[in-house]
Amino acid sequence: MARKHAVLSASSAARWIACPPSARLNAEKSDTPNEYAAQGTDAHTLCEYKLRKALGERVRDPIKNLASYDSEMEECAEAYCQFVMEQVEQFRAESKDTMVSVEQRVDFSAFVPDGFGTADTLIISGKKVCIVDYKHGKGIEVSANHNPQMMCYALGCIQMFDGLYDIDEVRMVIFQPRLANISEFILSKADLLAWAADTLVPAAKLAHAGEGEFCAGAHCQFCKIKATCRKRAEYNLELARYDFEMPPTLEDAEVEAVLAKADTLAAWVSDIKEYALQRAIQGKQWTDWKLVEGRSNRKYTDEAAVAKTVKEAGYEPYEQKLLGITAMTSLLGKSKFEELLGGFVIKPQGKPTLAPMSDKRPVMNTAAEDFGAASTL
Repeated sequence: MARKHAVLSASSAARWIACPPSARLNAEKSDTPNEYAAQGTDAHTLCEYKLRKALGERVRDPIKNLASYDSEMEECAEAYCQFVMEQVEQFRAESKDTMVSVEQRVDFSAFVPDGFGTADTLIISGKKVCIVDYKHGKGIEVSANHNPQMMCYALGCIQMFDGLYDIDEVRMVIFQPRLANISEFILSKADLLAWAADTLVPAAKLAHAGEGEFCAGAHCQFCKIKATCRKRAEYNLELARYDFEMPPTLEDAEVEAVLAKADTLAAWVSDIKEYALQRAIQGKQWTDWKLVEGRSNRKYTDEAAVAKTVKEAGYEPYEQKLLGITAMTSLLGKSKFEELLGGFVIKPQGKPTLAPMSDKRPVMNTAAEDFGAASTL
């Protein structure tokens, strides 16, 4: 079932809290379908089915209607269902008076005008509530720590059920299996309500009225006007103050300042290029740029006919190639793959890359450090 989204939706709360005027501007733009959104929708549908079935509900298998369904999605949904059921059992062990709600609409309009959203799973027992949100994407690791979307869901949950359960603690969980990420954050009801009063409500009033200051940052990623936003352009063009000097002429602090914004700048440039291309395809005539045919490679018009012709000429048209690890895992299944081939798989050391200190990966030893350690032996 397609989800209806509010102007001030929980899923975009991080953006409109940081940049209130973006809410109305985004509401004026229609959603652009893409394969990642379609995958996410199908994955949520599959997760909902598996969880409802595990809870004993009579449900219809949706797989034949899921265009993006594959073995990876099956494994992810199964892992999500298993994880949630483990949480349910923990709650039930503490109290038989445990409520589980799947795809629960939550209304937080007491704090945000027309604010509502859909929580993937709510588990409530005693004075505690657990909110689990499934993320199918693997581009960015999502954290539950002070996550505005999850906190809006928590506010809606308190509004709906606090009278029945006297909730005083909220546990928020992001389950993101394709990145092996399970992020948890616990917040008291008092702290949640304080955040709502100090941060959420003031930002929501500005956003609903289309007022406030534009602000660029990481929250711009899913903004529909990010390509033409002047504030984002100003934010990224601050790099021009370095006059694009060669790195050796910059101080170390300046180099790190550029590194901190490099990915954001590259993403902005990519968005500008894509926007200009789409406008040109629609008929826009740019002054110094034109639409041309890109490079292409030759291809067969009929592969079956090519193979037949080559075989008749006495040659073998196909090469024999070992399946890659991903394809072989799909063929055998994850457990069988590990049973048969686990001993034949290694993970070579990755190529050195720079990452911010917040990255979870350990620091990689350099050749100089290895040489220094060896020289002390």
